[in-house]
Amino acid sequence: MRTTVGIVGAGPAGLLLARLLHTAGIDSVVLESRDRAYVEHRQRAGILEQGTVDVLRAAGAGERMDREGLRHDGIELRFDRTRHRIDFPALTGGRSVMVHAQTEVCKDLIALQLKEGHPLLFEAEALAVEDATTARPRVRYRHEGRDAVLECDYVAGCDGFWGIARRAIPERLGRTFERSYPYAWLGILADVPPSHEELVYARHDRGFALLSMRSPSVSRLYLQVPEGTDPDDWSDDAVWTELERRFETDDGWRLERGPVTQKSVTPMRSFVHEPMRHGRLFLAGDAAHIVPPTGAKGLNLAVGDVVTLARALIHRRDTGSDQLLDAYSATCLRRVWQAERFSHDMTALLHRTPDAAPFEDRLQLARLARLTSSRAAMTDLAECYTGFPLG
Repeated sequence: MRTTVGIVGAGPAGLLLARLLHTAGIDSVVLESRDRAYVEHRQRAGILEQGTVDVLRAAGAGERMDREGLRHDGIELRFDRTRHRIDFPALTGGRSVMVHAQTEVCKDLIALQLKEGHPLLFEAEALAVEDATTARPRVRYRHEGRDAVLECDYVAGCDGFWGIARRAIPERLGRTFERSYPYAWLGILADVPPSHEELVYARHDRGFALLSMRSPSVSRLYLQVPEGTDPDDWSDDAVWTELERRFETDDGWRLERGPVTQKSVTPMRSFVHEPMRHGRLFLAGDAAHIVPPTGAKGLNLAVGDVVTLARALIHRRDTGSDQLLDAYSATCLRRVWQAERFSHDMTALLHRTPDAAPFEDRLQLARLARLTSSRAAMTDLAECYTGFPLG
């Protein structure tokens, strides 16, 4: 099989890239190792930046997002039993974010691709990317029990942190930057309406907590826990009790409990691979970078990557120039490192390290007090949270 762009991975990065290329008249083939049901139900991010929302609308994938998604015009920071709201539109000239689960974005993009787009093959395991530095790169894959080869002009590695695309870049030509954190997030899904209309980020002496949601009737909540925690060690009652402690305020606000339907632990990691390009192989999304979830940047960074790549491929088709393709890695990495900085800063601001000294605790509180009393500081947070420019 032959195509212009071979896309490895049908997560949001690969699916959106395929959609952007289709609307521009560039053919592609998407290879996904998992089945459709798995892709459509794996729980991931749920916060869409303003730029991501705009891209999905322009790509024809925003109808259900606009109907079912929850627009949020701010977040609340809690510390010292007090509540402080950050008003996004007032600080950014009208920008906001949308709560809409990654699973729902994937469902809509899959439906569009299967109805209107080029081939999308599920249970097609990519085995290797070959000849990336030639004019005819190839992806070897296995589908329906047979080995096959996808010949292409370009390869987009959108297959996540554990995928095969990044391994096609020789170690001597790449460099990785990473950091692991000594804590994780214990997350729950609960059948109970959210106890607050916007996300709540809480800093507490016992650790961080986050109140989020998936819909008007489903809450998503997180607790900072030690790295390596087994979710089965926490009973539902223990989770709710600890959440109540960390969200407690002096104004009588209450956290509503409900049946827990899912419980999991998410490790915290920062990771960047440079460069994001090797010949005609281009990495996008988690294949190139990971951020801790505190800043809500993972999915949005993937969108920024594929918007940049689609723009470069269209420019190449229209002008014959490789200028934007040659600049792909540097262009993406400028945005990636700003997102890494913001995500790290938010994580350090709100989480308590296991060996934190009283001095460090006081510094955290001083930073939060400054952040919530300075319009300039609040503006910086609001601009970062609602999104860096795409491309």
